[in-house]
Amino acid sequence: MNRQIMTGSLLCLIASMSWGAMFPVSHIALQQVNPLYFSFLRYFSVTLILIVLLWLKEGRAAFRFEGKGKTLLFFGTMGFTIYNMAVFQGQHAMGAAGTIVASIMEVLMPMISIAMIWVMTRKMPPKYTLISMMIALAGAILVITNGKWAFFTLAGQHLLPLLLIFVGVIGWVVYSMGGSHFAGWSTLRYSTLTCLLGTLVSFVVVATASAFNWVAVPDWQHVWSVKYEMSFMILLPGLAALLSWNAGIRMLSPLNGILFINFVPITTLVLMYFQGYTISHFELYGTLLVIFALLLNNMVQRSSLRTSDSPRRMRFRLDRRKSFQR
Repeated sequence: MNRQIMTGSLLCLIASMSWGAMFPVSHIALQQVNPLYFSFLRYFSVTLILIVLLWLKEGRAAFRFEGKGKTLLFFGTMGFTIYNMAVFQGQHAMGAAGTIVASIMEVLMPMISIAMIWVMTRKMPPKYTLISMMIALAGAILVITNGKWAFFTLAGQHLLPLLLIFVGVIGWVVYSMGGSHFAGWSTLRYSTLTCLLGTLVSFVVVATASAFNWVAVPDWQHVWSVKYEMSFMILLPGLAALLSWNAGIRMLSPLNGILFINFVPITTLVLMYFQGYTISHFELYGTLLVIFALLLNNMVQRSSLRTSDSPRRMRFRLDRRKSFQR
């Protein structure tokens, strides 16, 4: 196997499994630290590490915004404020069930991206993509409702947490699309500057919430009590996953790399099982449906690309034969 393929696969696997482990670990930490402060403290540490790395690798010039400050601020806010605070707040509000729900929402990111592009370009995606989206939606509903129709009669209790998680996931999708606006920048530079600005916005949020007594400032003992969970969240899902995923996608291409996101709910389910959480058949089957939908969409997409590419290859071969005969 090509070394680049092996390296890219390993990087995407590290990122996906880190994100899958993020939710069970954060469930423990959120029992001690408010989700808003948890999100801010996590990425405050990640930002400091990224700043040091960027300074050492690219120097002072890499911190210039080059007239793109507002764009960086927007994408940083979507990725590191909206996503983190909304997802963890929603997960915490739903209790133990919120762990798997948040994980499933992560896996729906490719489908959400397709839907957003559909709305923005007004171009309907292929039929196989629409079918995959419907299957993924059915799987997500199975997980969210846990197969209980009574969920819909009590939707008011779950609507706000679900909405928060969904908004957060959309925030990360928007952030991921933002990288195309900085094609000439390195992955480290884009990650560092957006994380820095997003963390500053997060600070404004927690400072305002505390000033109006909406959220209590966590004391040092509570923060220290989750030092191991916080260290994990900073180093793996926060730092390593961010850089590994972006680097792995460049090596494999989005079409190949996106398959690894299937490891997110698998990792989450395995860790939840070892934590003592009883996984229902509905949660398991729903997760498998979502994974199947993503695999189906990717396999058909590959097949269609090969089919459309075959005439080009045929023309190339004919041209070569003609040139050889001459």
